[in-house]
Amino acid sequence: MKLFLYLYILFVSMSLVAQEDSLIKTDSIQKESFLIKGDSLYNDAIGLDDVMVLKKMKFSTNQDRIKYLILRRKTRKVYPYAKLASEKLTDLNDNLLLIKGKRKQKKYTKRIQKYIEEEFSAKLKKLTRTEGQILIKLIHRQTGITAFELIKELRSGWRAFWYNSTASMFDISLKEEYNPVNDREDYYIEDILMRSFLDQILEKQEHQLDFDYFELTDKWLIE
Repeated sequence: MKLFLYLYILFVSMSLVAQEDSLIKTDSIQKESFLIKGDSLYNDAIGLDDVMVLKKMKFSTNQDRIKYLILRRKTRKVYPYAKLASEKLTDLNDNLLLIKGKRKQKKYTKRIQKYIEEEFSAKLKKLTRTEGQILIKLIHRQTGITAFELIKELRSGWRAFWYNSTASMFDISLKEEYNPVNDREDYYIEDILMRSFLDQILEKQEHQLDFDYFELTDKWLIE
């Protein structure tokens, strides 16, 4: 009798465990089931990339649209230079923290200066005035400081003044700031960059300024 009772309890226990296991598996499958166009897809998880939706640009006239397209061509041309300037400035500041001694730091800084000048000089000479001004603005966007301040940091204040005076001859100010909040053209530049990043035409690099593209879109497209 005791043996029979023991076997009965064992059988019931195994039955309950089997039922519980079945419920767990069923529940697990239900949680991992996704309905896609009528088909069930089973997976541990489905990771979805963030989707950025940009509003369609509207122009009052065809002439405005042409101006935007010209600005797009120029922006895409000079953006890589601003990105490079930001990368080199970051490398410079990071490496200076690792170099002990002002003499060695000064030597390293001069080497970076020489690299930037050699890398930029020939290419920048080929830019038009408007392309040069866009580049100055984008340097401010990518680094958080103006081109004038950048040169002043790497060189002397007099050197920065000289560069700015020379640029002024071509109606270009190295002190120009990137201001998409109050400047419609700068907003267009930002819009061009965002769409170029989305289409993988340009490699994205986060800006160092305080503004939000989507808030600006609401502002400029309403006005």
